[in-house]
Amino acid sequence: MRMENAAGALAGRLTREDVLRRAEALVPVLLERAPAAEKMRRCPDETVADYVANGLLRLCMPARYGGYELGYDVLCEVSQTLARGCGSQAWVHMVFTDNALKLASFTPQAQEEVWGKNPNAKLSNAVAPVGKGQPVEGGVRWSGRHAFSSGVDHADWVMATGYIEHADRRQLCSVLVPKSDITIIDDWHVAGLAGSGSKTFEIKDAFVPAHRILDKEVEEGAPPQYAAPVFKLPRGGVSAASFSAVVVGIAEGFLDQYIKYTGPRKSRVTVAIADQMGTQIGMGLAASELEAAAQMYLTPLREIMLALERGERVSKPENLRGKRNAAYAAQLSIAAVQRLFNAAGGRALYLDSPLQRMFRDCHAAAAHHSLMWDSAAAAYGRHVLRGEGA
Repeated sequence: MRMENAAGALAGRLTREDVLRRAEALVPVLLERAPAAEKMRRCPDETVADYVANGLLRLCMPARYGGYELGYDVLCEVSQTLARGCGSQAWVHMVFTDNALKLASFTPQAQEEVWGKNPNAKLSNAVAPVGKGQPVEGGVRWSGRHAFSSGVDHADWVMATGYIEHADRRQLCSVLVPKSDITIIDDWHVAGLAGSGSKTFEIKDAFVPAHRILDKEVEEGAPPQYAAPVFKLPRGGVSAASFSAVVVGIAEGFLDQYIKYTGPRKSRVTVAIADQMGTQIGMGLAASELEAAAQMYLTPLREIMLALERGERVSKPENLRGKRNAAYAAQLSIAAVQRLFNAAGGRALYLDSPLQRMFRDCHAAAAHHSLMWDSAAAAYGRHVLRGEGA
């Protein structure tokens, strides 16, 4: 589904309202494509083309390269909206859009090498530090087997994390590598988010020039290269909201489908299921949980984005609260989906039912390490109870 004025739109700067309207229009399209995405175990080419044509991958790109420099809350709202149609396809949107922010931390030369040649370039990422780099003149020789790289089939470039083995130290870093230097391993055979295509890629002794190496420790303390507030967002805390957005969106889509599914249902004694008080209470409770979940993860994120717009720094308690809320929003979402699925009866188990796919996708998305409730709650509680300050 491409917008007729897509070419013109990409030349301009879209607003929050623009991108949310375009995302909303894609929800039924993604819902229709969801079975095919799951069968292929990757995002459909048409969906990625729709994201590009509608400007939905430019949300947080630098304006210098045609991006809109919108807030991280807008990225989350768009991904949450898309996830109502298909969690897997929305997940690919989320990671591609978020990875543009990561590229914005690399050297200007690296950014020019990617976006200067192709403003629509798509980047996949692998965050586990398993790669190994050996220093050579002008850069490193890099090798590694990097898993969970969502959307890698569609990527033009990948980012991989690992260590450079210097004589006296190990340097934690991320390297930027063209797709021509990787081999994709078709290992994404999973119970949920199958359509995200989060496969493994392997790099074997590839040369990476120094300008495409990002020192992770230097990155954390370095000022952002761009002035827009979104480039100042701290990572590893409130940024978990992007994963929560997809979880909440999948659960909202599940609720939509549950209502359509339950409306005409009859019990074995021909009693309308929708007329039963237990069904009504369960649906009302789930709807309330999902409204709470959306506000829970978005509120601290919006507050932080406003603080960044005012030029204020984000305190550690604010960042930990953002991660805590993102993780708990995921817990609320899977509780709502679990309750409704249990009430849906045996017909929801059939593979042609979107409910069973959304059920699996919601649990899979909530299992991301950024949303682990115990660790997020403990980190927040530890900081507050010990009075560790800002």
